[in-house]
Amino acid sequence: MTTTATPALDPQLLGRLHGSVRGEIVAPGDPEYDEARAVYNALHDKRPAIVVRAVDAGDVMATVDFAREQGLALAVRGGSHSVAGHGTCDGGVVLDLGRMRGIRVDPDTRTAWVEGGCTWADVNHATHAFGLATTGGIVSTTGVGGLTTGGGMGYLARRCGLACDNLTSVDLVTADGSFRTCTDEQNSDLMWAVRGGGGNFGVVTSFAYRLHPVADILGGPTFFPLDADVMRRYRELIAEGDERLGALLVVGLGPPLPFLPERWHGRPLCGVVTCWTGPEDEDDRIRDRVAGLGPVLGRMVERMPYPVINTLFDDLVPPGLFHYWKGAFSRGLPDGVVDAFVEYGATTPSIQSVTVVFPVDGACHRVRPEDTAFSYRDADYSIALSPTLTTRGDCEAQKPWVRAFYKALEPHCAGGGYVNFMDADDHDRVRANYRGNHARLTELKRRYDPGNLFRLNHNIAP
Repeated sequence: MTTTATPALDPQLLGRLHGSVRGEIVAPGDPEYDEARAVYNALHDKRPAIVVRAVDAGDVMATVDFAREQGLALAVRGGSHSVAGHGTCDGGVVLDLGRMRGIRVDPDTRTAWVEGGCTWADVNHATHAFGLATTGGIVSTTGVGGLTTGGGMGYLARRCGLACDNLTSVDLVTADGSFRTCTDEQNSDLMWAVRGGGGNFGVVTSFAYRLHPVADILGGPTFFPLDADVMRRYRELIAEGDERLGALLVVGLGPPLPFLPERWHGRPLCGVVTCWTGPEDEDDRIRDRVAGLGPVLGRMVERMPYPVINTLFDDLVPPGLFHYWKGAFSRGLPDGVVDAFVEYGATTPSIQSVTVVFPVDGACHRVRPEDTAFSYRDADYSIALSPTLTTRGDCEAQKPWVRAFYKALEPHCAGGGYVNFMDADDHDRVRANYRGNHARLTELKRRYDPGNLFRLNHNIAP
């Protein structure tokens, strides 16, 4: 950890903040400071002036007011997974929602009310008790806030839509410290913006999600050689259109798993992670259909509770690794994209570095681009290029690899990408990421955050 000094805040001002919040305030010199300032992506080693560990919406309102009035940078942190490091800052205020993790499920209306500091593990556990689920991330420690407000990819997207498509309301603290409940009828402009506009418009203290009947699923990975024909057959599998099949394509190095022969550990390969939410009596058909994509090197595709499928990547990418990502959208998987996967997959820098392809067709296409801030409703796939290394030096050394990989994809993909896959050097792509919705988002930003308090994000400048 760095030992660079951080300027202290005026004790009188800090005392007033202490009087306004029930949660903990951690400052430099406190025993908990290094723990409180750490984020998932170790590449971002910042020293905030304070970390406010909020416990309720009142703490959030007081912290937003404090940062605005003192002219301090404000970083909002949920699960802390922001690859671009937006959950921390130097010399400013970190608003940590990690202690706001209450959940209430109503099985009759199929609704879950979820506080802003929850992770997808929290949500999946609470909803699974009722045989229900909603679209979430593929790593269980991911926070609900960043993923949902960016759009929200996951295994259930083809069947149920994106995470943001399943929002029915949010409680939002805006830049003036106001608490607003937003639905399609009340504060509907902010509700529209929160569905994909990221953290640009406020702090979501609570989400209400629509739930779907999903309990046990057929899930797990099937591994194949790194081969263009396998990927072409994969795109045929998705194009066949059974939306109950959420199948991610992965490209990387063979992980050290017992069902994958040891000779393939650390060697380039590709795989499909199956999540079949259809009836159990069709499991064998799905297994055979996926296995038919190519020579099977190893597989573990079994019945499991839905929450389990969202933990399969957890051990591969624990907190404290070094990440540098890029993202792209594509219509279909053109041969040029497939060729790039084969070329750059062969030089994947580490076992933790996995290129992931998320299908975003089906239910995602039944929402019009102008209906939510998330605009890429014509994309069939969202691509995450995610080199992940165990040291800072190795991560820096691999940045040219991912930039070259993205450049090879660029002629075959859309102009923008998914904001949650964008890194800190992608701020020039914000307009392309929102396409035709950018002008409306800018207008709303001027109205609700003219001073750009919420700027530590992929920023829509007022």
